[in-house]
Amino acid sequence: MRLTDDEKAMLEGKEGLARKKAMNLLVRYGEALGAERLVDTNNVGGYMVAKKQHMKEFGSLDALFSEFNLDSSEVVEFAKDKVKVFSCQFETTTDPEFWELQGKTHEDYQLMMANEEYLARGGVALMCTCTPYLVGNVPIKGEHCAWMESSAVVYINSVLGARTNAEGNSSATAAMLTGKIPYWGFHIDENRLGTHLIDVECTVENQMEWGLLGYYAGRMVKERVPVINGIKKLPNLIKLKQLGAAAASSGGVEMYHIPGITAEARTVEEAFGKKQPVEKLRFGKAERNWAYEALNATGKDTNVDFVMFGCPHASIEEIWEICKLLEGKRIHENTALWIFTPRGLREIADRNGFSKIIQDAGGVLMSDTCPALGQLMPKGAKVMATNSGKQAHYLPSVMGVQAWYGTTGECIDAAITGQWRGGLK
Repeated sequence: MRLTDDEKAMLEGKEGLARKKAMNLLVRYGEALGAERLVDTNNVGGYMVAKKQHMKEFGSLDALFSEFNLDSSEVVEFAKDKVKVFSCQFETTTDPEFWELQGKTHEDYQLMMANEEYLARGGVALMCTCTPYLVGNVPIKGEHCAWMESSAVVYINSVLGARTNAEGNSSATAAMLTGKIPYWGFHIDENRLGTHLIDVECTVENQMEWGLLGYYAGRMVKERVPVINGIKKLPNLIKLKQLGAAAASSGGVEMYHIPGITAEARTVEEAFGKKQPVEKLRFGKAERNWAYEALNATGKDTNVDFVMFGCPHASIEEIWEICKLLEGKRIHENTALWIFTPRGLREIADRNGFSKIIQDAGGVLMSDTCPALGQLMPKGAKVMATNSGKQAHYLPSVMGVQAWYGTTGECIDAAITGQWRGGLK
């Protein structure tokens, strides 16, 4: 790998031990990938979360951080060197306001707060969300980033036209300390071109249907780049967020094109460049039905005891929509309603009275985490309803719960009645 003078200086330890370890890791990582060089980044996002069992083993955050985030048995002092470029923390494992309701112990809470303080001293922005683009971190077209979180990666690559691969804990942390990341994958023009053409032959309107399209696309193209053609109605941020999250869950998609809508392709021809599609696919009623059945495969019992919104974290518009459906109503006595949003948007929800509408109905507006990442649910919950394809895909295996997937309205109905009455129309 060819290194610039400033990269060599970091590798030689001229900017401190933390940057030396970080650059060493990036060089090894880049060589394993076949990258010829590194690229500058000023926008990094990752998960830096301390777990109890690891803290007991390593004894300090610095020791744990060194081992798990920098692959170093030699302890570095993260707060001493600090991050070199703008960096943000994605989700954590607990909401600091509702940790008891989420089934966490006081020890869990104390460790999370210590982890936050540690990251803040190191210069990391505590956004604590899987949707940092909703609360101020909005990379522009062409900007090289180093982000974790599958739903965020596919959103900024596709909708915004920024450039990132789905990074891991170690590479993201090393990028924070150096402002560098290997130049490979979706940083390179050629790799961003479409590979598969999906012609949409049925109506895709509501959020649920966009999730079904994404789930089908991911299952069919795996980790390649679908070009989705035939969209008749302009989608909003919420629908594109759900499309990407579902595609990333079912197949590992990190980028897609919708000609005339997403950032890098005005036409199908432009999306493919000089290439021809590897495969041409269709998304009609049969494919939509397949995706719906796949996401509802674990749903057996129609008695719903948990309704979950906010994966990826809900925008203020989504909270507004939920409140319109919920206002003046009451959640069923045997059902819990949890809604997840960035902490910054929860404050807006508080100011607008949305939080009170949710609370008065018997629900809770949470932040900072989600059931899959935090491995948390209401005590005794066995049957979940959600409008998130990602949670319907992951939570049955992660938490052993049955899942029903449907529209926002169907999920609110389940919260109020305690029954699943949804279905594909």
